[in-house]
Amino acid sequence: MTELELDNPTTVDEHVSRLVEMLKTADAEAVDAYLDKLDSTVLTAVLSRFTAEQRQALFEQTDKVHGARYLHELPDVQTVSAVEKLPAQVAATLLEELPNSEQADIVGHLSSAKQESIYSEMPQENAEAVRELVKYADDEAGGLMVVRYVAVHQDSSVRDIIENLQTNAEKYSDFAVQYIYVVDSDGVLRGVLPLRSLVLASANSKARQLMIGSPLTVDVHAKLLELHEFFEEHRFVGVPVVDAEKRLLGVLRRGDLEEAISNKYAQDYLKTQGIVNEELRSMPLAVRSRRRLAWLSINIFLNLTAASVVAAYQETLAQVIALAVFLPIISDMSGCSGNQAVAVSMRELSLGLVGPKEVFRVWMKEVSVGLINGFCLGVFISLLATFWQGNAWLGMVVGIAMMVNTIIAVSIGGTLPLIMKRLNLDPALASGPILTTVTDMCGFFLVLGSATLILDKLV
Repeated sequence: MTELELDNPTTVDEHVSRLVEMLKTADAEAVDAYLDKLDSTVLTAVLSRFTAEQRQALFEQTDKVHGARYLHELPDVQTVSAVEKLPAQVAATLLEELPNSEQADIVGHLSSAKQESIYSEMPQENAEAVRELVKYADDEAGGLMVVRYVAVHQDSSVRDIIENLQTNAEKYSDFAVQYIYVVDSDGVLRGVLPLRSLVLASANSKARQLMIGSPLTVDVHAKLLELHEFFEEHRFVGVPVVDAEKRLLGVLRRGDLEEAISNKYAQDYLKTQGIVNEELRSMPLAVRSRRRLAWLSINIFLNLTAASVVAAYQETLAQVIALAVFLPIISDMSGCSGNQAVAVSMRELSLGLVGPKEVFRVWMKEVSVGLINGFCLGVFISLLATFWQGNAWLGMVVGIAMMVNTIIAVSIGGTLPLIMKRLNLDPALASGPILTTVTDMCGFFLVLGSATLILDKLV
């Protein structure tokens, strides 16, 4: 049984067992009705625990509306895997029920052959829209924008615009329309037309007479930092996305940007923990083990390097056994300080607040924090050691080691991501292990080395 419980005694594993039996009967309506009763969180858990074959059977049996919902609820890595294995016609039918931006997110991670086969099954207009979105990176406006919006020519009359809205009411119903975008014959954005102004205007008024001219926009290649700053300054729900010629390409919604930034931080955090590719426990055991083991094997050698420092001072450690108590404390506390600095640098790099060449500036900022925090931590652990062992010299050794190692840790933690970025290496992937190894080595050396110099005062 799983620990994840519902409001009733039924568990997620029991849901899965029931649904697997239902899938064998190919009763799609019954399966959909069952899944409709589950809330979003439980639905995701159930779908993620299906085997690849069971998910494929589900998608091939269900209708397109339910299938699109299931794709949306699945974790990204399983969504891509499922679509890759589906027949192109089935995949295209399901994807068409999703927003273009979400379609592009999925299709962009498929093999080239699969992409082309899906495009061939899509309506031409939709296929072209997805092709265009796939061109943009995930961390720029083009990769985050939606291309479902209402645009009218600047010479359109109110009568024509309202008739267009009524005729295409079903199509526009899920566009979240608040503004109508006004363009010229070349597709250049000229203004935005609030729905209120449209409703209150005379039937013969032109869009260009009612629109708010010179609207604020963002460039299609604008990165997360610029987009984040824009929405911080302007409390808009969405903003038009334009190219270099100011042609309207799409609309970026605040919620989509916030989700992208959150996902970016989550991915970087997983990388610092050695999870290089997205992992779920429902994946094959061999795949999960291989991915983790590759990372852990590297860490063995890094930790052996740190342990060699302790081995070099075995005699000192044997004579002052109390040092063994403080070695892991100094190592851990310094590592925590360094990881804080890594987190700040990773965030600023993600948002573009600092560049790879600003190593010295970042180092100076971190040294300032390191001096204060290192002094406070050093005094605390020094007093602790002194009162515990009744030896002020021992307190001095561990206190100074803590202070100096904290400064070293924040210096490395703050600057290493920038250095890695400048070398075109993934800062999230390499910063953590290098920081841990160096701070361990320095901490051990500072404690044991200084203890050796005044060993007669410690014994």
